Amino acid sequence: MGDEVVAVSELGRRAKAASRLLAKASTADKDAALLAGADCLETDADVILAANASDVARAEAAGTSAAVVDRLRLTRARIGAMAAGLRQVAALRDPVGEVTEGWTRPNGLAITKMRVPLGVVAIIYENRPNVTSDAFGLCAKSGNAAFLRGSSAALASNIAIAALLRRGLVASGLPADALVLVTDTSHETAAEFMGLRESIDCLIPRGGPALIASVLANARVPYVIDGDGNCHVYVDASADLDEALAIVVNAKTQRPSVCNAAESLVVHAAVADAFLPRVGEALVDVELVGDDRARGRIDGMGVATDEDFGKEFLDLKLSVAVVDSLDEAIDHVNRFGSGHTEAICTRDLAAAGRFTREVDAAAVIVNASTRFTDGEEFGFGAEIGISTQKLHARGPMGLRELTTLKYVVTGAGQIRG
Repeated sequence: MGDEVVAVSELGRRAKAASRLLAKASTADKDAALLAGADCLETDADVILAANASDVARAEAAGTSAAVVDRLRLTRARIGAMAAGLRQVAALRDPVGEVTEGWTRPNGLAITKMRVPLGVVAIIYENRPNVTSDAFGLCAKSGNAAFLRGSSAALASNIAIAALLRRGLVASGLPADALVLVTDTSHETAAEFMGLRESIDCLIPRGGPALIASVLANARVPYVIDGDGNCHVYVDASADLDEALAIVVNAKTQRPSVCNAAESLVVHAAVADAFLPRVGEALVDVELVGDDRARGRIDGMGVATDEDFGKEFLDLKLSVAVVDSLDEAIDHVNRFGSGHTEAICTRDLAAAGRFTREVDAAAVIVNASTRFTDGEEFGFGAEIGISTQKLHARGPMGLRELTTLKYVVTGAGQIRG
């Protein structure tokens, strides 16, 4: 891209200029750019794989853990999945220009609310080079310029991927700077990136606690936090215990390293004797820690501290608590949860209703796994993250969450007296 010597402020100005052109691009042109980018990724997969091999070699030489290296590593199949993701986004409905409401005032003024792009969406992320492609696709489809700053670990991969996607933009008649990649990965540049008020309309961090802490400390632009997922499953007194067991096992073990995996189990005392021993048998590969009442029902369970109850393990570990009432369960979840996803297993409609109303989370699930909090599972087609805050988006962020609203007022010469 030739951006290695370009100041981050200049890159921001370029992204801002491109965003104005992209905001008025037709759906057909945006889709063409996504499809061209997908073709470029597959046609020149060898270029990406060579760059990625150098990133992986550096990571392994530095003693990086196998799990982190796996997140960094690309294969031909993973590149194919990136291309398929772009084609999937191209097939989604374009939210730009959608009229969400409309009414006419007594004075004859017609007022509508219409979806428009945010402008420049900045994304700062760690390790996973597929985010470069995924973020670009969602931003471009929603009419936003993608201003990306990845990690040093994936730098060669990100440069290769971004260059190919920019080629697809140009081939489709859209500005190459609809995707701008910051290649200076120093901490100082990251802090400057988070402060570009004149360029960035919305910042989305994709990473662990250290990155989120850096954003909270340094950002001077609006941001949406893709936060921790300390997700709970509460098994109510009236739960179908067979169904509840399947839900707990899936929520904890199907993919424990993601934000919508369950990290804590809360069980009503009325079913604890019947249910918890079954949990212990089903989760033999999971480290269980619990309160006094839970430990009395599962042999060998460790002691859970308040830190354990409030922690996102991202591993095969689960905290367990026993409560005497729905009120106590709701209090426990609201005290220790991170506002991501909370689930209740119950056959009591009143209990389900109270749990969904009173638990403070972006998603509340009744009789299903927490693993369903996901843009694709919700029918959005894709997501750029899962917001655990309340403004301007909450929960899985798809194309609509990458837009804002504009009022359009149409009159016939009215003046205000």
